[in-house]
Amino acid sequence: MQSRKVWQSQISHSPRLTRHREKKAAAIIKELKKLFPNPKTVLNYKTPFELLVSVILSARNTDKKVNEVTEKLFKKYKTIKNYANVNLKELEQDLSQLGLFRQKAKFIKETATIINNKYKGKIPKTMKELTSLPGVGRKTANIILGNLYGIVEGIAVDTHVTRLARLFGLTNNKNPEKIEKDLMKLLPKNEWFDFTNRMVAYGRIYCKSSCKHPACPLNHFVVSTPIPYRKPIAIRTSSYMSSLLSKHN
Repeated sequence: MQSRKVWQSQISHSPRLTRHREKKAAAIIKELKKLFPNPKTVLNYKTPFELLVSVILSARNTDKKVNEVTEKLFKKYKTIKNYANVNLKELEQDLSQLGLFRQKAKFIKETATIINNKYKGKIPKTMKELTSLPGVGRKTANIILGNLYGIVEGIAVDTHVTRLARLFGLTNNKNPEKIEKDLMKLLPKNEWFDFTNRMVAYGRIYCKSSCKHPACPLNHFVVSTPIPYRKPIAIRTSSYMSSLLSKHN
């Protein structure tokens, strides 16, 4: 008997389900475009490094809270060297209203030092270079590449994209990198960058995590589970059944 996990894995990669998800993704994008024709990041920044700082801070924090903190932060720290040279305890205090502030302060100071020394104050423009920086994963790198350089290598998957992609049945995964791969297979590349901003805006405005979806504009795309699940038929142990099952293992 196939386990539930194995069965779901096979179903989630079936050509039929993939085609269904492709059509559904196209329909979702069409409606998101009506709601958000000109999507932009809601994080406030004026310089490339300020964007990088904001995105690093946004993990485990709301964009609204990040903007509140960076309003003061960006007035205090004007250059990358300011972040590189600041006392870590002082930077921690400046970020203390945010979740994981000690870890983020460490990341920002270390990243500022590397960018200042290795890249002469310029933000790297490749996925490999960006993800080598402390506190920078694929989500952050995708946002930086898209916003600063117009380079699209993937889809930034934050908590909104993770939750909504699963809610709409576009993926059965929970890992952000696996979700990104699933979405990249479903969406045309020219939609990748704006898709994140539209999903974030939809999650913030219409469909928060506590939402029950009665008035959500896209509630007709909501599924109860990421993929259909059939309860396996109970099979009694017997030598005949065991021989049949062994052929499929």
